[in-house]
Amino acid sequence: MTLPIRLLAIDIDGTLLNSQFTISAPDLAALRRVNELGIELLLCTGRRHTFALPISQQLGFHHWLCSSNGAVTRSSSGESFHRELLPAETARLLMAHMQEFRGGTVLTFDKETQGALVVERTDELATSVARWLQTNAPFIAHVTPIEDCLTTDPLQAMFCGTIERMKRVESALLDFPQLQSLTVLKTQYDNRDLCLLDVLNRDCSKGHALERWAASRGIPKSAIMAIGDNYNDVEMLEVAGHPVIMGNACAELKQRGWTETLSNDQCGVSAALQQVLGTEVVAR
Repeated sequence: MTLPIRLLAIDIDGTLLNSQFTISAPDLAALRRVNELGIELLLCTGRRHTFALPISQQLGFHHWLCSSNGAVTRSSSGESFHRELLPAETARLLMAHMQEFRGGTVLTFDKETQGALVVERTDELATSVARWLQTNAPFIAHVTPIEDCLTTDPLQAMFCGTIERMKRVESALLDFPQLQSLTVLKTQYDNRDLCLLDVLNRDCSKGHALERWAASRGIPKSAIMAIGDNYNDVEMLEVAGHPVIMGNACAELKQRGWTETLSNDQCGVSAALQQVLGTEVVAR
């Protein structure tokens, strides 16, 4: 059987996960069928690797994950392929510049112990992402001032809050003198009035990670399919020859001309795979 794709890159939140934060049975079956067909799977997520693993492990087969919005590419069994760090000195300057927003600031480090996530305060985080704080409590360290944790290079800095609050963060970031050395990626959920702004090293994104992985495997753009729903998926979708946007994506992203599938609550992943591979192939 000649298949139109050899590599599938898929986002987790808002794409693979439905609004109940679970993988639907049809979507899970479709991904297992993709694996049976010999198509490589790369989960691409803004989550850090450890936080993505409980979702990853539900698939039941070996695959690779691009986590922290492209900063880390590591397999489901722990093998490493690539890691991109944000220089500590740049992060230190960024923290000083963004002093006003420390109640919603998180620094992420590539470790699996307490200190993987560092905060100075959680007043804004507790309002916006209380569930995330509870789930990640064993990994969170409180450091005041937050710069004191920067004895090693972090993976990224995250600013989190309401959509209106993050507009102010975006504006402040535009005035950061070292902005050209950074990548700023946005994830926004209008229905939850929640926006995340991830600040990473320059040229670090899901798209760069996908392109790097595909090149290492000798897979051309024409054989790559990507499925996403949010602003931080844009670079990933641009790398793919078969870009698919979820039905629950915002209107702005739907205007880019990408194929639209059903929403994450309507098994949009399965529907997209059936459209590209054929209903008979996916359901077999």
